[in-house]
Amino acid sequence: MQRHSGENMDFVAVTAETPGSAKPDPILIADDITRSFGGLTAVNVAHLEIQRGSITALIGPNGAGKTTFFNLLTGYDSPNSGTWSFNGLALNGVPPHKVARLGMVRTFQLTKALYRLTVLENMALGARGQKGESVFASLFPWLWRAQEEEIQKKAISILTNFKLIDKKDDFAAALSGGQRKLLEMARALMVEPEMVMLDEPMAGVNPALKQSLLEHIKELRNEGKTVLFVEHDMDMVHEISDWVVVMSQGEVIAEGTPASVMKNEHVIEAYLGAHHNVNLSSEGDK
Repeated sequence: MQRHSGENMDFVAVTAETPGSAKPDPILIADDITRSFGGLTAVNVAHLEIQRGSITALIGPNGAGKTTFFNLLTGYDSPNSGTWSFNGLALNGVPPHKVARLGMVRTFQLTKALYRLTVLENMALGARGQKGESVFASLFPWLWRAQEEEIQKKAISILTNFKLIDKKDDFAAALSGGQRKLLEMARALMVEPEMVMLDEPMAGVNPALKQSLLEHIKELRNEGKTVLFVEHDMDMVHEISDWVVVMSQGEVIAEGTPASVMKNEHVIEAYLGAHHNVNLSSEGDK
């Protein structure tokens, strides 16, 4: 496996490449998570640990349950059973906004930018603990003006890093699909998260912006953050992932480094069952 500057590789050597393997320092732990829709079991994850400070890819064929699993972990859906924790704190029943406040934020395959607000206004919404959000405090600008200025400075700094500063006064609706992906990732950083969960960050992105997104994801890890992402672009998975988790029919069927997972017979069988003659070295699907 190619080594990347700044990545957390120590856990790879001591982690068994088996479904549900224990990690030296897991930031997220899930146990017995199930979710059914009618008679269909969409998610049935017995045990999963995500290593702190690493980039973990969650892959699998169409209908594997990856996005549903994301929704469960982040409070956008409720499981039929199971428990999960972030930094040792139980997340069962915790709503999405409180999950984000705890330091675990997510993006969506279909971006959730507020189109009638400017790019800078979208960024400002992501900041936590804003004093001016209180009805009482809003009547006294001197109570929150200094904080608002700090939020603006932070937003401008992040937008500059994401090369969106020239768009700061544009409405989000005017951005391209790739720029909206960048905005959503940038806005997530306003929360100052410990863990960022990305649902197909490359979906619909112009090839010219893909490399920029890849570099920003790597930078998150270099800053000590944890990244868990769903993706079907196997070139991307192979390039930036420290670890890969494979789901099929709602279950985790394999874990390991990108190189080992691509050779795993169970993984090949899962993909071949849905895609004839698929080449896992260059292609996958959700």
